[in-house]
Amino acid sequence: MKIAKLAASPTAFLHLKGPDGAYLYEGKEPMGIEMYGPGTPEAAAVESAQSARAIKRMQDNNNKISLPPAEDQRAEKAADLSALTVGFQHIEYDAADGTPLTGKALFLAVYSDPSLGWIKEQADKFRDDWGNFMPRSPKT
Repeated sequence: MKIAKLAASPTAFLHLKGPDGAYLYEGKEPMGIEMYGPGTPEAAAVESAQSARAIKRMQDNNNKISLPPAEDQRAEKAADLSALTVGFQHIEYDAADGTPLTGKALFLAVYSDPSLGWIKEQADKFRDDWGNFMPRSPKT
C-alpha cells in the first residue's frame, strides 16, 4: 500500500453543533470553522508557543511547575485556536461599538467569549484528532 494515500489534509471543516447538540446552519449552509490540522506548520508554531509559555512560567516560579491563572489560560487557549483557524463560515460577531469583526480579531473574540465556550470546546477537541484531517473514503 502506498502510505502517502493516508496523508492528512492540512485543513478540515468543523461543522459546529449548538449547545443542544444539533448541527448549526445558516439557511442550508453549515456553520463552522475551517481549521489547520495537527501536522501543519501552524500547529507546530502553536505547540512551540505553548512550550515557551510553560518554560517561562517555570523560570518565573523557581523552576517549579505552575499553572497560569484561569483568565490567562482562557486567553492563551483563545490565541492558540485563533492561530489554528483558517476561517469561519456563517459566524459573525460584533465589537463593543457594533462594528463587525473579521479575520483574526473575529476568531479571537469568539474564542474569548465565555458564553460561547461551547465553540471553543468543539474547536479544541476537533483540532487534536488526526482522524478529522484524513482523506475521506470515496462514496460507493
